[in-house]
Amino acid sequence: MLQQAWYSLGRIAVASYAQLMLKMDIAWHTPLPGGPKIIAANHPTTADPIWITRLTSEPMHILITEMCFKVPLVGRSLRMAGHVPVVDGNGRAAFEEACRLLKDGQTVTIFPEGALSPLDGSTGKPHTGVARLALTAGVPVIPVGIHLQRERIRFVETTVDGKTETARWYPRGPYTMTAGEPMRFDGAVEDRDYVRAASERIMQRIAQLARESARRMQMPEALRASTSGRPMLARAGTLDHGK
Repeated sequence: MLQQAWYSLGRIAVASYAQLMLKMDIAWHTPLPGGPKIIAANHPTTADPIWITRLTSEPMHILITEMCFKVPLVGRSLRMAGHVPVVDGNGRAAFEEACRLLKDGQTVTIFPEGALSPLDGSTGKPHTGVARLALTAGVPVIPVGIHLQRERIRFVETTVDGKTETARWYPRGPYTMTAGEPMRFDGAVEDRDYVRAASERIMQRIAQLARESARRMQMPEALRASTSGRPMLARAGTLDHGK
């Protein structure tokens, strides 16, 4: 109960900031399915795990680098909200926790590149964790493509436990997300070639959706508003994207 309350409080804060500072534009190709699922997205900025919670009203458990959990107050907040640390050299623990959450009917969010996306707006090579997780848990993958104005990114060096990384923050500006139709996989998780091919398919679809988000960002505002916040391929009011 405490975790759910803390997560809900965080979503209220995120919604308030997004309304004031971001021209957030979200579109869905189809309603998100109920039940356990994996949301997989590209990762242009450090703040993406914050903004992606606007995709659905359901709680989601996001796999986030362990470094963020070591930041005072931030780490405690992430744990209280139910997010999962990914420890360098011990990704297996995060994988097993994600499996447990999915088998418990929860939604898990992963950034398949395993790091921030390239600065040129493309996507990086995917890790195989999303495909392996989908096959192990038998759940669909929801690909999500994010696009923003890269010139608005701010770079901030952060040092935690003697390790320095450059964070990318996006304090204000247009931020566009497009969620595609669920992708389902039916193969053996032990088949490495199949897993690699599935991982590439997921990343390619994410890249396509990111380009779609980029095109929508170029639309006149009135036309963009007519598709924002509702399924793109359905009449307004006929589908519930917020499951």
